[in-house]
Amino acid sequence: MGVTYENQDEEAMAMVEESPSDIGLNSNQIGNDSIYNNDSSKNMDCSKVLRVKTIHISSPILAAKSPFFYKLFSNGMKESEQRHVTLRIHASEETALLDLLSFMYSNTLSTTTPTALLDVLMAADKFEVASCMRYCSRLLRNLPMTCESALLYLDLPSSVLMADAVQPLTDAAKQFLAVRYKDITKFQEEVLNLPLTGIEAVFSSDDLQVASEDAVYDFVLKWARTHYPKLEERRGIFATRLSRVIRFPYMTCRKLKKVLTCIDFDPELASKVVLEALFFKSEMPHRQRALAAEEANATYRRFVERAYKYRPVKVVEFELPRQQCVVYLDLKREECTHLFPAGRVYSQAFHLGGQGFFLSAHCNMDQQSSFHCFGLFLGMQERGSVTFAVDYEFAARSKPTEDYVSKYKGNYTFTGGKAVGYRNLFGIPWTAFMSDDSIYFINGILHLRAELTIRQ
Repeated sequence: MGVTYENQDEEAMAMVEESPSDIGLNSNQIGNDSIYNNDSSKNMDCSKVLRVKTIHISSPILAAKSPFFYKLFSNGMKESEQRHVTLRIHASEETALLDLLSFMYSNTLSTTTPTALLDVLMAADKFEVASCMRYCSRLLRNLPMTCESALLYLDLPSSVLMADAVQPLTDAAKQFLAVRYKDITKFQEEVLNLPLTGIEAVFSSDDLQVASEDAVYDFVLKWARTHYPKLEERRGIFATRLSRVIRFPYMTCRKLKKVLTCIDFDPELASKVVLEALFFKSEMPHRQRALAAEEANATYRRFVERAYKYRPVKVVEFELPRQQCVVYLDLKREECTHLFPAGRVYSQAFHLGGQGFFLSAHCNMDQQSSFHCFGLFLGMQERGSVTFAVDYEFAARSKPTEDYVSKYKGNYTFTGGKAVGYRNLFGIPWTAFMSDDSIYFINGILHLRAELTIRQ
């Protein structure tokens, strides 16, 4: 039941079908016809040929659409009068190949189901028909995307994934997974069960809503230990794939110390990623921005900051003459905009005297509940019933000098979980704080500083 095409330049092409386990065919099994096979196992013996089907095709049309067929017709016909070549395929490939041949004549496909389109896409890759690969990729992109289909597209053979024609499809699959699992706190168990390609898609996203990069590290480590229980396999997958999705430069120094002693990382790899992170942290801000900009089009953007729930801070610590730390927190104007009318954003934790602290910025009502305003608070993490006396000062950069200007000083004796701060840090309504001529936003950034000193 072949497909016959009427054309003055027709050639006869025999399709030799094999069972899935039979991947070789010697030429003397089908007489003097020429046989073409691009399988590396072509010299293996094969005794099970299911059937031979002859179809009539136009060699100029196929050769124009495919380098594979161009070489087949150029090299397969040893004599000019020979007009019969043989193509060896698995039985399971017959339908897809016939669809592919039909496409090469008509530039369209009758099949529309995802499974059939994927089969044709695989055949188009095998026989180097780039136009059909683009066509299948476009049709698949236009179908409703699901987690199952996205993972299926990302699990295609590497030769297919690397093809330019398929790149838009894999990009769409990655984007679908990144958006679906944007807030992984809502889907922890589901994400934990994703395969490697899914984990790479989710954790490569800049928009991942996660507490901090420390949380990314902890989650990826948990996933690796679940899916790769053998240490050597786990080290291998971190070295080749997983380490690229963790943005070590945005991890805290305390967590980076743990990376150095983590048995899941090869010591050489651990040293490399930690040193790179520390060097990045030590760079001037303009240099950090330049490094991030260089990765604008990269798949894995280790120097690009994500949309962390806990905002990164820079901390300067002093031991003498008194235990003290100075903490810098920068907030973008759009981040502040999203706080209205009752939002809050938290900083990453920082430490003083062995205790963990954090800053939180709020949009809240003033003490008389008459208008919204910007508030800043200092809190101590829950650590039992310990008490801790601290002198503190809040400051912010302001125009025209752009220097830090002190806003409030105070002292407070903390117990675990307590916080102190000011509901209206700048003494103005929210509308004035957020106005276009606000003195507190410098190039779209609000620069805050908190200085903490342990009271003697």
